[in-house]
Amino acid sequence: MVRRTFSKRSDMLTLLPKLLRHIKPQSLQLIRTSCSQRTLPILTLFTKDPCPLCDEAKEMLEPYKHRFILQEVDITLPENSVWYDRYKYNIPVFHLNGQFLMMHRVNTAVLEKRLAKSEKEPV
Repeated sequence: MVRRTFSKRSDMLTLLPKLLRHIKPQSLQLIRTSCSQRTLPILTLFTKDPCPLCDEAKEMLEPYKHRFILQEVDITLPENSVWYDRYKYNIPVFHLNGQFLMMHRVNTAVLEKRLAKSEKEPV
């Protein structure tokens, strides 16, 4: 295989259309989709079992589930002892992208505001 180095960005851009002709249309669609899609924010739910308030909170999140990735953290597991010490009396607790969002009950106004803000942030 011959490796080619480009002295200028313009050299690379002139070669790009030639390369794209050899890529299957399905692959191009995948490339376009993956390049254009935003990464969804991560909503972390700190919980334990049983937790009726957590179950209620998850139900309230249903209408928004397409706008984030839900990550549940069981605070009773040994590897989550830091979270247990911090939140043992306050679950459910929610973080959005690693930052505290809310606790005890889902506040839809706060959730909508922070999700909208994260959706406007540049990729």
